[in-house]
Amino acid sequence: MSTTHHAPPAHRPVRPARGPVPDTALPVALGTVLILGAVALLTWPARAALFETVAGGTAASPLASLAGLVADKGLLALVAVTAGLVLLTWFRDRPRFWLLAGAGLGVVAAYMASEAVKLLVTEERPCRVLDVATVLACPPPGDWSWPSNHSTIAGALATACLLVAPRLWPVLVPLALAVAGARAGAGVHYVHDVASGLALGVLVTCLVGLAVHAGAQRAGAQRLGGRRVTRRSTARPSPAARRTTGR
Repeated sequence: MSTTHHAPPAHRPVRPARGPVPDTALPVALGTVLILGAVALLTWPARAALFETVAGGTAASPLASLAGLVADKGLLALVAVTAGLVLLTWFRDRPRFWLLAGAGLGVVAAYMASEAVKLLVTEERPCRVLDVATVLACPPPGDWSWPSNHSTIAGALATACLLVAPRLWPVLVPLALAVAGARAGAGVHYVHDVASGLALGVLVTCLVGLAVHAGAQRAGAQRLGGRRVTRRSTARPSPAARRTTGR
């Protein structure tokens, strides 16, 4: 009676587990910053004419109320999306939660950077310089124009969410652009203010989020390596024990 020997199944190479950070995150963020920076530079020389066209046209259009609402409350939609991702990643994908937490530090850093630049540049609001009817009331003196804080936060929140959920870009990108555009349309910012704010929010949030995530990964790898060394050293008998047991 012959027996048939089956060859052991070939082992397929195990693919390394993908980390929570998309490979294209940094290149896309840098490309976005370059585009927004170019928009800011190109629109700055014609800032007065653009403001009169955009803000004046919005104030006289049927979309004036909507522009004012989005300019004033639009950030709440991005905050709601961010809060939903915080809960979702906490319960279902803890590595992405910690990436989102690191990006949250980037949001705070972006806002602080925007405030610092405002105090250094001290650009007056266009609604205080130009005689144009606007949807929103002009902010008080000392509340500077460049860059736009709302746009900075919008870009920062959208970037933080896209780092952990890039498939949400059809929702997040239009939301951030709508908030920034509404700030110009409502008459409280120049176009170059909102473009610069978006660029600042994207850049700082991406860099800080990725840096915090990379630092946490290195620290975790070091702790894991230390535990392995400790286990090996405790499992190996000491020289005295080897002499006693003959092993």
